[in-house]
Formats: sequence, C-alpha cells, structure tokens
Amino acid sequence: MTSAGGSAARAWIERCAGVLAHVTSLPDGRLDAGARFARYAAASGFRVWQILPTGPVDRYGSPYLPDSAFAGNADLLGAADGAAAADRGHSFAAEHADWLPDYALFRALRLEHGGLPWYEWPARLRDRAPAALEAARARLAPVIADIAREQHAFDRTWRAFKADLNAQGLKLFGDVPLFLAHDSADAWTHRELFQLDANGLCEAYMGVPPDAFSATGQDWGCPPYRWEAMRAEGFRWWTRRFAVQARRFDLIRIDHFRGLAAYWRIPRGAMATEGAWTPGPGRAALDALGGVLGDVRLVAEDLGYITDDVVALRKALGLPGMRVLQFAFDSGPDNPHLPQHHGPDCVVYTGTHDNDTTLGWWRHLDEPLRNAVRHYLGQSDPRMPEALVECAWASPAPLAVVPLQDLMGLGSEARMNTPGTERGNWRWRFDWPQLPEASKTRETLLRYRRLPET
Repeated sequence: MTSAGGSAARAWIERCAGVLAHVTSLPDGRLDAGARFARYAAASGFRVWQILPTGPVDRYGSPYLPDSAFAGNADLLGAADGAAAADRGHSFAAEHADWLPDYALFRALRLEHGGLPWYEWPARLRDRAPAALEAARARLAPVIADIAREQHAFDRTWRAFKADLNAQGLKLFGDVPLFLAHDSADAWTHRELFQLDANGLCEAYMGVPPDAFSATGQDWGCPPYRWEAMRAEGFRWWTRRFAVQARRFDLIRIDHFRGLAAYWRIPRGAMATEGAWTPGPGRAALDALGGVLGDVRLVAEDLGYITDDVVALRKALGLPGMRVLQFAFDSGPDNPHLPQHHGPDCVVYTGTHDNDTTLGWWRHLDEPLRNAVRHYLGQSDPRMPEALVECAWASPAPLAVVPLQDLMGLGSEARMNTPGTERGNWRWRFDWPQLPEASKTRETLLRYRRLPET
C-alpha cells in the first residue's frame, strides 16, 4: 500500500499546524465563506484545514451516518453554487454512473414516501424489483434529474473550492465515516454487502461498549458490513468509495479505524452492553486502496478502546494515529496522549469535535485532574485554553491540529458534539470578528517551528 503507507520511523508530513473547523461552522454554514476562511487560515500560518464528513447528514444534523458513501451534502452549497445545478453535467453523470442513478432514485422515492426509510417501502420497491424501479424512474424523472444536477453542482463547486485552497498552500483534511446509515442508498442498492435480513432489517448494529463518553455504551443504529462479501467482490464498492473521496481531499481521516481490526457488534434486540468484539477485515481492506489514493494520505482515528491488534494494524500500514491532550492526564506517565510519547507517526489535538472545548473541559475537571495538568505544565494557574494549545504546538508530532473554538478561547457553549446524544449538536458557528488576529497566531506558530519556511 504505497500511497497510504510509509515508515513510522520518519515524519509523514513536514512539521506544520492545522485548524479544525467544519464547513457548517462558517458564519453562513455554507461553502460561500470557505475562500475567505482559507485566506485567514493561510495568513495565520496554518497549512492544514480539517473538516468533518461532507456527505448528506441525518435528521439530527450528524455527518457521521450519511445516506450515501459517495454523495455530497448539497446543503453546504450557497445560492450561487446551487445555480450551477442548472447545467446538465452529462460527463459527470457518466463518470459516476455506478452510484448516481441509484442515489437519485433513492432520494426521489424517499420523498415520494414521505421520508419513510427504504426498508418500509412497498416490498417491490424495497427489494428492487426491476419493473417497479423502471416505473419509478419514469414517474419521478424530473425529481431524479434535479437530484443528479444537485450532485453535479456539489462536485464542481467543491473542486473549485479545493483548488483555491491548495493554491494558498493549504491542504484539505477530510473525514470518512467507516459505516453508513441503515437508511442509505448503498444499503438499499447493495444489500448483500450489509448484515441485513430478507426484509432489509438489520441483523445486528454497530456501536461501542461503555467508555468515557457513555456509561451504557452506544448503539449507532447502522448495520455492520459483510466483510467476506466485500472481499469476494475484490472490495469493489469499498475501493470506489475512497476513490471518490480522494478527489475531494489531500488527507483523509478514517473514522473508527479500530473497526477494521474488530468492531462492536450488537445483535438485534440486544443492549449496547451485550455486544461483542467481532473480527474486521484487517489490512486487506486498506491494501485494496493502494491504487486509488494517489498522493492522498490516510490518518487512523485510533481513539477509544484500543487493543494491541489495532496498534499493530496501524503501524503495519504506516498510518499516523491521533493523540488528544484532553485525554493525557487521567492516568500515569505511560499515557500515550502525553507529549513525551508523541512520535513522527501521529497527529496531536487539544480536543476533537467529540470533546468539550478545552476551556469547557478545564472548567469541568475535578481538582485531582486539574492538579495533574498543573503539575505537567509546570504552571500553578495555567491560562486555558492557551496553555493546552501551546502544548499542542510544542508537541513532537509533525502535525498539530487545534479546533477553532480553542483558538477563540470559547467555552462549552461552542461544543460541536456530545457523543451518545442526538439533539443540540452540530450547530456551532463563529462570527468573523471572533477570529484571533492572524499575525499573532503566525508569530506563535513560528516560535514553535510550525511554519514551513522554518
């Protein structure tokens, strides 16, 4: 796996800094403001802009259970971008003929059925009877065409956005969820690749056991893959998924990377705590990507309950992992998130989109943990979040990424997501006057040797 691999003994990227801010956190929540923010990020000295997944979101706004492995979230487009949908885009349709017609039909049918998931449609549509599909295509042709044009507009707008960002010296760091929503075009179209029964219902669900985010574990409501079926088809669908994403990003984080080693399978009707670790496909799934990634680098999201086999898989593939400073102080000196354990094969963060902001985290820490942080930083009264942000910049990790909320010094009111909850997430947006002065950020990054010219 040449493009995603490499030696863990050398840095996988030059020493630099990144900012984490999803497109929906821009002032209008759309891509319109992307060029302006890119100019700000470049002027501040950042060389990486990390965002969350860009697929269609679920009813709660989460981008981590998309209804397509390939489609873009057209809600991210502004009015001018959406106008581009008037073009027919025949070449785009031909290039994406392996997924676009099914996705457009899926969306049109779901609209026709009042938002019902595909597994509650009439049996002939649910089970994709050819005559029923042909009739639906004829009946819903105008809606299908609109959805296809919408996807063409997304593709064209996104390419222009990325080209402008790259021209300013920024790399775009994307995020690919490992699993998809049950109510997705892919589960409907490729039922054989998912653990679904004859009626399209989940035989089991994906989730995680109890952890720091939830004492009762989490049931994500999405079906596990049939990895053996994927292997039997040469990982064709899986590889195509990453080929599409590789055109949108320079770096890609694989969310829930540990699921490739083993995933938490919850049988239908069971509680999340009653699940069991089940072997995943291992390196075969990532070895299959070697021919489609080009120069795009993969990053493993290796947070949570990480066992030796997960570490071994990541290292065997030469993928950088993640270190989060908010996780560094709740155990002894062997905690891998402590900066002295950061190496050339990792990305360091103050926190992620699933964490509270660093200021909110600090305010909610109990006194023993606060003392541990004070002791480590050598400061009796550390100024937060600045102290942890500078700890990230000082880390030996080649790439340090800080959420925009931490750069702004915001508290829990700016938290992006609380795992295990459905409502009230994914809503935070900033206003332009809130942004820190670019020159001051640049001076700080220069001091910590995170500007490329240093």
